[in-house]
Amino acid sequence: MRLYLLALNPTDSVTDGFLPAAARLGLAVTVLTDHAEAHRRAYAGTEFAPEVTECEVRDFREVIGLISRLRASGTADAPFAVFSNSDHLQTQTALAAEYFGLPAKDWKATLRAKNKGQLRRHLAAAGLDAVRSVELAPEQDPSVLRAADLPFPVVVKPREGVASEDVSLVADIEELVRRAEEIQDRRPDAALVVEEFLEGQLSTLETLGDGRRRHVLGGFRTRLSPPPDFIEEMLEFVPAHPPGVVAQVLAQLDALGVGLGACHTEFVVQPDGRARIIEVNYRAIGDQCDLMLAEILGIPLFEHILAAHLGLELPADLGERCAATRLRARNEVVCADRAGTLTAAPGPYDEDADGVRLAYRPLRPVGERHAHYRTNRDYLGVIWAIGPEQAAVDAAVARFVAANRWEITP
Repeated sequence: MRLYLLALNPTDSVTDGFLPAAARLGLAVTVLTDHAEAHRRAYAGTEFAPEVTECEVRDFREVIGLISRLRASGTADAPFAVFSNSDHLQTQTALAAEYFGLPAKDWKATLRAKNKGQLRRHLAAAGLDAVRSVELAPEQDPSVLRAADLPFPVVVKPREGVASEDVSLVADIEELVRRAEEIQDRRPDAALVVEEFLEGQLSTLETLGDGRRRHVLGGFRTRLSPPPDFIEEMLEFVPAHPPGVVAQVLAQLDALGVGLGACHTEFVVQPDGRARIIEVNYRAIGDQCDLMLAEILGIPLFEHILAAHLGLELPADLGERCAATRLRARNEVVCADRAGTLTAAPGPYDEDADGVRLAYRPLRPVGERHAHYRTNRDYLGVIWAIGPEQAAVDAAVARFVAANRWEITP
């Protein structure tokens, strides 16, 4: 069986997660991407190097056409599956899989998840949550926001954005207009969403469904950078959120149509007990948290995700087994605080000591120069640790940070 995996840039989730999992499932892999050379370089010499084929993957018509040509030419074997873990490619993947009669996410659900304006409208229409928000089209002058009835402070962000890029908390209308103008200068084709600020502890719910049953795999509590930015600095594993909170989040996912495959949902719980969704990422959690989650839960997570897209049924007790884990974990990033060239940083590192497993993976090579983005693109590296007690896990991460140095030369 062949797996067509749609991707943009190479990621650890693909290299260390999905490609080895595909091999263990006996799948041949063809990566479809519009960055073919970058993928070939990333996989060169690796054990699970896939075929890489150039494709305009943001256009579902091109994806369908290429897969059809490959199969008609006899260069691709049958049967097959179509999958992606990219934020940007879920709707294209869903449409392509549906076209070929394969297990597929509902493309309407992937669209609702990706389009933050549509997500808000759909949840409000379903009577589940009404977040006050307005959209600004690419061609609109931000001054039109002066006429909007907005409950300051508000959050402004790209409607289809990811990774906290150009997400900002603003205090008043003048600051909002300025910030919107700045984003439009950088992203002239991007629509923006302005919405009320939802206060509360940011948390995540990780789910996995096979089209018959959806399982809760646990979640995380997230520490964010100080305002006005929303950089995810640290995530602490939570085996089980309160049942009432989980029920509220799952009800909203049901309304959106989220079912098949992995989903990473960010939400806050407000003082009145309401669980309010920040955003829905209809794919597996990233930034090494997926690799960490597989170890915490002791399950073949990536195989399970691919199996769902092969039409296979997941273990009926998967959620219960995940909730029973006794392990605790911490995922923390090292973040650049200024622009410049990274002149010193540790390399990849793994350690097992005193019952704690720690891993560090660099995300930016030494010698590379970058601007200061004030987003997740400022990540220099990610540290994660797993152990039986949260205090021991936290201490292991703190020791690693204290024992190493990351230097940026202006």
